[in-house]
Amino acid sequence: MQFKETTNQPWPDFFPSSSSSSSSSKSHQLNNLSINSTACMEQLLAHCAHAIDSHDATLAQQLLWVLHNIAPPDGDTNQRLTSAFLRALLLRASRSSCPALSSINHSPPSHLPLSATSLAAFIDLTPCHRFGFSAANSAIAEATDSFPILHIVDLSTTHGMQLPTLIETLAARRPESPPFLRVTIPSLPPDTSPPPALEIPLQELGARLVNFARSRNLAMEFNIVQSTPADGFSSLIEHLRLQQLVAEPGAEALVINSHFMLHFTPDESSAPPNISQSHSNIVPRTMFLNALRGLDPTILIVVEEDADFTACNVVERLRAAFNYMWIPFDAVDSFLPKGGEQRRRYEEAICWKIENAIAQEGLERVERLETRTKWVHRMKAVGFRGVGFGEEAVGELKSMVDEHSAGWGVKKDEEEILVLTWKGHDVLFASAWMPAPPPPPLPAPAPLIL
Repeated sequence: MQFKETTNQPWPDFFPSSSSSSSSSKSHQLNNLSINSTACMEQLLAHCAHAIDSHDATLAQQLLWVLHNIAPPDGDTNQRLTSAFLRALLLRASRSSCPALSSINHSPPSHLPLSATSLAAFIDLTPCHRFGFSAANSAIAEATDSFPILHIVDLSTTHGMQLPTLIETLAARRPESPPFLRVTIPSLPPDTSPPPALEIPLQELGARLVNFARSRNLAMEFNIVQSTPADGFSSLIEHLRLQQLVAEPGAEALVINSHFMLHFTPDESSAPPNISQSHSNIVPRTMFLNALRGLDPTILIVVEEDADFTACNVVERLRAAFNYMWIPFDAVDSFLPKGGEQRRRYEEAICWKIENAIAQEGLERVERLETRTKWVHRMKAVGFRGVGFGEEAVGELKSMVDEHSAGWGVKKDEEEILVLTWKGHDVLFASAWMPAPPPPPLPAPAPLIL
């Protein structure tokens, strides 16, 4: 990284002497904090983001210099967290319309794809993905017990890695009458797919899954649909509607299985300023959920991270992300030593998420997380009702989580949604939904008596 030389001391009096009283106030607040404290690092990052977006090149350069020196990428949890946000701010600055900032030379690192075996090992590093897999498999198996055909629409960032576990679950549950599986997976544009990528094409993955299902006495069909979250997966929705036209009524269960992908659809914060809340139905996220409800699925699984990255203001978004993304940096210290290749890949994936949330805007910003409360509101608003998880499923989840490092936990909230926690902090949730019955018709008005 190259920073412009300045005549001002970057720390502790790194604000220019000619700065406004506002900047002086910020300097006083920062100087009262320990330079290595989490609060100080968050403040520095927030002020730097504001300086970049305000085209205050001198202040931004000074703050970037300070952050570069106090946050090594191989330091403790807070330093590595701050270093990841520094990378995001450097990328944002390099794309600024301010010449003094856009001259900063920074580009995101490339990510090498993984083999299917290496990707499975990567997924097993934490309980985050397996938590969603296990909860979803239990709910899907229970909801589809009476159907001879299951159409699984797999919306996930793990390249179908859940499907072998679901096949095992269904084969064990229905050995005498195994269902026929029809699997549909959307193929996303590369720039909207988080790392790590899979080194084999989806067609080869599908062939392997079909062979695996056959080995478990299940017949399976694998379909790939080119689609993008930018328009609410419109081509996928059209494909599913056409499939329903030829499906035998009552014989096929439609399962929408979404893991960490619903938040890729643009939300209200992506809409033009002239679009009011009263017209939120034209927002791709709302359109997609309404379209899913229109398909009348047997069950819809939603697994998402429990955070809010939707603020239009980058400083607000940075603060929200900083106070959530410490969790994966803190957790990795409990199961991977420093310096290993697995840890490097793990932290690169975290950095991709942070860079996307902070450095990108418009449709390129796909990390638009929402809280569990907001997702519950959305699901109910479009006509879904929550269904709980059985005690057996909860017990299996707790046993699985206990196999990982201490600090992980499982709880159930008032909506019967399962929540994965780290040191008491909510990390992500797994929920199951079914179409809510239509409200009863209003009673006919009493006849007028003249």
